[in-house]
Amino acid sequence: MDNKPKAIALILISALAFAIMGAMVKLAGDIPLFEKVFYRNLVSLGIACIMIKNTKVSFFGKKQNQKYLLSRSLLGLMGVILSFYAINYLVLSDASMLNKTSPFFVTIFAVFFLKEKLTKIQIPVLIIVFIGALLIIKPQFNLSVIPSLAGFLSAMCAGSTYTIIRFLRDREKPSTIVFYFSFVSVAVMFPLMMFNYQKPTIIQFIYLLGIGIFAGIAQFALTNAYRFAPASEVSIYDYTSIVFSAIIGFIVWSEVPDVLSIIGTLIIITTAVFAFIYNEKRGLKKIG
Repeated sequence: MDNKPKAIALILISALAFAIMGAMVKLAGDIPLFEKVFYRNLVSLGIACIMIKNTKVSFFGKKQNQKYLLSRSLLGLMGVILSFYAINYLVLSDASMLNKTSPFFVTIFAVFFLKEKLTKIQIPVLIIVFIGALLIIKPQFNLSVIPSLAGFLSAMCAGSTYTIIRFLRDREKPSTIVFYFSFVSVAVMFPLMMFNYQKPTIIQFIYLLGIGIFAGIAQFALTNAYRFAPASEVSIYDYTSIVFSAIIGFIVWSEVPDVLSIIGTLIIITTAVFAFIYNEKRGLKKIG
């Protein structure tokens, strides 16, 4: 296989794994939120340890990068907590779609923190995506909006972590960043989990392990996909996780998104495809 088809295949595997992970979060049922997050990161920590041993790099990184590594870890952990909360209470495809607005937050944070410049197309794209997200969230002056806001905020946290990772890409090894995040997540989640620990049934324990395993598969596939092709060329395929989530949600729980959610999802995906095609053509013009 050529590199680009390999990258696309890995992105599709990652998207499917993330969708299955979301389903496992829901299937684990009444297990407390912090407990679900703990198991997700405990498995990731084991995978990260193996990665560190194989690459023989630093576990905790360089002294001058500690504040960035810690910020990435805490923001990433908050993103996972908010994402899992949204998955617990929303239609699976809606939770997935809100989380997939994270690349647009990367654009915003990159302007403020990495001093990158917005292109003329990015401003209207950001406005349209925000409108699409509002259709999914359906703002109301009551507590029913909290899960949708959690999903949206999880994307914001994810966008900030990706921005920090972009900053660290030439300063720390990927395996160090993954280990640091997993270690901090487990260390923070353990005492919080123990305040309200609920012994899982055998089937719930299988689902909890599944959350961590499929999260690990998804992250591993995604990381390797970007080794074979630039993110700008293949990231659009990550939106297939919304389709996978919708299919799983319909089969397992007979979930059907409402009309506004469908319209909002179509707006966001269409805008992402347009931005992708625009950037591809812009890149070809620069080469030419």
